[in-house]
Amino acid sequence: MTPTRPKPRKADPRKDEAAPARIRMARAGFTDLVLVCAKCTKRQGLKKGAVRGLLKRALKGAPEGRRMRVVEVGCLGPCPKRALAVATSASLAVRRIHLLDPAASPEAAIASLFPDFGPKAVAEPGPVASS
Repeated sequence: MTPTRPKPRKADPRKDEAAPARIRMARAGFTDLVLVCAKCTKRQGLKKGAVRGLLKRALKGAPEGRRMRVVEVGCLGPCPKRALAVATSASLAVRRIHLLDPAASPEAAIASLFPDFGPKAVAEPGPVASS
C-alpha cells in the first residue's frame, strides 16, 4: 500500500481580499452589568434567577433610571461558604469580587454593589490618619 498525499486545497477567493476587519458596535439597553456565580446560587439553595429578581425589584423604584443586566455565570473564583460571589463592571475594573449575604435585603444588596458617589451621597466617616 502506497501512502497517499493529501490533495491541495483550492484557495478561498474571499481570503485573498486584504480588507481590514471592521468591528461593529451596538447600543446596550442597560447601564449596569452584574455577574452572579451560578454555583454559589445553587449552593445557597436559591432558584435560578432568584438573585436577578431580587436586584431588579430593588431598582424598580430608583428615580435615576438605572437599568441593570444580571447574568448568571460560572465560577468567579472565590467560593464562600455562606455568601454569593457577585461582580459588577466597576468591581472588575479594580479586580474585586463582592461577597453578598443571601439573606440581605434588596436595598442593602444594591447599596453594597453600587455605592452612591453622587452629589447627595453621605460620606461615611473613616479612620482618621494621624500625622
